[in-house]
Amino acid sequence: MNERKGWWARLRSPTAKYSILTLLGGGFVAGILFWGGFNTGMEATNTMSFCISCHEMRDNVYQEYKQTIHYTNRTGVRAVCSDCHVPKDWTHKIIRKVQASKELYGKVMGTIDTKEKFEAKRLQLARNEWKRMKASDSRECRNCHSFEGMNTEVQKTRAKKQHEMALEDKMTCIDCHKGIAHKKPEGMTEEDEL
Repeated sequence: MNERKGWWARLRSPTAKYSILTLLGGGFVAGILFWGGFNTGMEATNTMSFCISCHEMRDNVYQEYKQTIHYTNRTGVRAVCSDCHVPKDWTHKIIRKVQASKELYGKVMGTIDTKEKFEAKRLQLARNEWKRMKASDSRECRNCHSFEGMNTEVQKTRAKKQHEMALEDKMTCIDCHKGIAHKKPEGMTEEDEL
């Protein structure tokens, strides 16, 4: 009984040595738990099921995406939403997730909750995404595609010519491939095509 009392007394008023060790150990464990939970949450928001869990995405862009080569192709490789819309490296991923919180505000406010509202905003949404991709030199496209990895000799004549010109002119994927995974919005201008 005395031994138990002594142990409890030490916990209630530990020495400086035990206080620091307890604090550091507790902080370390708390840090691991926080990081694990945070990272798990981040990865969960990168899944296809999360992306199409709201009807705005499921009923609009997801239906278009299912008709593209990024969904079904001869090799069986499928790019999911996050492959194109979320950077892989941690710093840019965090920045993109913070930017995406604005999309949650739109969800709550109902700015695109009907097909008509979505179509009315589609061009603005597309322009925002094209601008983001242009600014990053189509970083997410380059996770899978690269000029260095292309064998232009086996490409069709037009594609070969366009890719060689793009490389020479230091163009980026989104300069030519708007509408590759989603239909192009109505109302695009000539500037949008550049």
